[in-house]
Amino acid sequence: MPDDGAVLVKTPRRSDVAKASQKPISARDKPPTGEVADKAALPGPSQGVASFANYLIDAAQRNILFWDTLRQRANNMLEHESQGLPPLLKFKYEEVADAAEYDPPANYKLLKILEVDDICLDDCLDLEKPPLMIIDPRAGHGPGIGGFKRDSEVGIALHQGYPVYFVVFTPDPEPGQTLADVLHALRKFVETLKALHGEKAPILYGNCQGGWAAALVAADCGGDAGPIVMNGSPLSYWAGEAGANPMRLAGGFLGGAWMTHFLGDLGAGVFDGAWLVQNFENLKPEGAIWRKYADLYLNVDEEKDRFLDFERWWNGFYRLSREEMLSIVENLFIGNRLEQGLVEICEGCVVDLKNIRNPLVIFASYGDNITPPHQALGWIPAVYKTTEQLQNAGQRIVYLINQHVGHLGIFVSAKVARFEHRAILESIVDIEALEPGLYEMRIDNPTGDPDCEKDQYTVRFEPRRVEDISFDYPEDAFENVEAVSQAAEGYYAKFVSPWVRAWANPITAEALRWMHPMRASRYMYSEKLNPFMAIVATAAEMTEQARRRVDADNPYSKAERAAVDGVEASIKRARVARDSAGEQLFDWLYNRPAPQPSLFWPQTLKPDGKGGS
Repeated sequence: MPDDGAVLVKTPRRSDVAKASQKPISARDKPPTGEVADKAALPGPSQGVASFANYLIDAAQRNILFWDTLRQRANNMLEHESQGLPPLLKFKYEEVADAAEYDPPANYKLLKILEVDDICLDDCLDLEKPPLMIIDPRAGHGPGIGGFKRDSEVGIALHQGYPVYFVVFTPDPEPGQTLADVLHALRKFVETLKALHGEKAPILYGNCQGGWAAALVAADCGGDAGPIVMNGSPLSYWAGEAGANPMRLAGGFLGGAWMTHFLGDLGAGVFDGAWLVQNFENLKPEGAIWRKYADLYLNVDEEKDRFLDFERWWNGFYRLSREEMLSIVENLFIGNRLEQGLVEICEGCVVDLKNIRNPLVIFASYGDNITPPHQALGWIPAVYKTTEQLQNAGQRIVYLINQHVGHLGIFVSAKVARFEHRAILESIVDIEALEPGLYEMRIDNPTGDPDCEKDQYTVRFEPRRVEDISFDYPEDAFENVEAVSQAAEGYYAKFVSPWVRAWANPITAEALRWMHPMRASRYMYSEKLNPFMAIVATAAEMTEQARRRVDADNPYSKAERAAVDGVEASIKRARVARDSAGEQLFDWLYNRPAPQPSLFWPQTLKPDGKGGS
């Protein structure tokens, strides 16, 4: 090759051309690579018509099967409700305790996991290990997400030899049930397990709301509980990242807690959890409202069973009492009083997170836009100002961060269960043996296999400084939100609530529940309420017998999938713009000095307990 960088082009000899002409027809006619190849690969007129016809048949059949799946979802939902919305656990269980029998009563029950499939667990349990009590979230859905599938928190804990207990709740709260009643029931469950297992303190494994409930119990009942694992659990409710965590702003746009009070009044003292689930769906509409259904339509043959299985849990809407929900909103989501030690559970009983002496494991993810690491970890420097304070308190806090998994994936993903949760449970003894302080749990897995043996991955605990945990947010703005909430709630409770309560009754409350958009949009596809869907059911049976699936490389099928991706991207852009505008509006409304107290704006208390506006 010349030194000037020129490239020599070798001209084929005649003998080479002659040899090429003697090759078999199939090899000789193979289209060349590059642009010519693309043109040669394009289907001819007859091929294009055939591809389009096959696509139309496949699309029409998928369309019928899609609507029939929605019909089955509606029927499953109605059937589940007629059965009383039992917990959706994939494991056999027996009831150990019922908090409805306590004084005061609560709608919680403690279950013991007995079997997985038809295999008895007695032979594989490690009697030296303490019991593990899983607390599922009560945030609109029913219980079961922690044991939703075999590869779940329950399944992994059983595999590790732990005696597993599961905390569930019934669809309706006890009349007038309060947050204090719930915590009293959970504390009694802890005492029951400790007595059943030779005074071994049970490990508390809390998901989302169940996590901060476990923290409240641990702060209240001293050393009765063992290590506490909080998965996607918020304890710092104002923290978050602008443009990434818009849910924390909702209280400001709704004017505070009065809306929760109003909905509880309309429900005749009961708050419908369907409102919470609707908030979750609106948080990322490109996924919950578009992509979920688009994937079902595109891959209905493979996605149907998975879709129906998940939707049975997602659409099982439970209720909370007005008093309980209002206390949660005022003290936690809007007041952010937990990290400041200002949550008064009952008269004279204030929760102080410094009272927790149990080792804490915090599992959070940057892919979680509902409970980001900001809310899972931000309370630590608020409770312990320095690393030395944490060490002097004799406390051990370990946090584990996932970079990608979403909120539900933290406690429902099979891959996360088989890796992160398994690593946590396998490291409980090591965590208890740590010196007091703050640590980050790092898992090195060279194989990349979530099912790898323990000796194929390593767990290490790297010391961290409390002073390095810093999440900036406009604290003054959220204090103004709390002030607005207190004023609005005061006016509503005094002047409006009595009239709403006088009008509401169990009949109107039940009618409103049936008409809720999250229910009506599902019920309408059942042939029990919509006779036209019976035709869809018949058509689906015929379609399944004559199913003709299109090839994956069909150009029209590819175009369809590209269009679906385009719609998802458009919805996402609109959502990002919505959230950005919301951040700016919130900043304009609340990130300014509060008005001076007046007749219409009474004196209120800031979270620090000092008088302020």
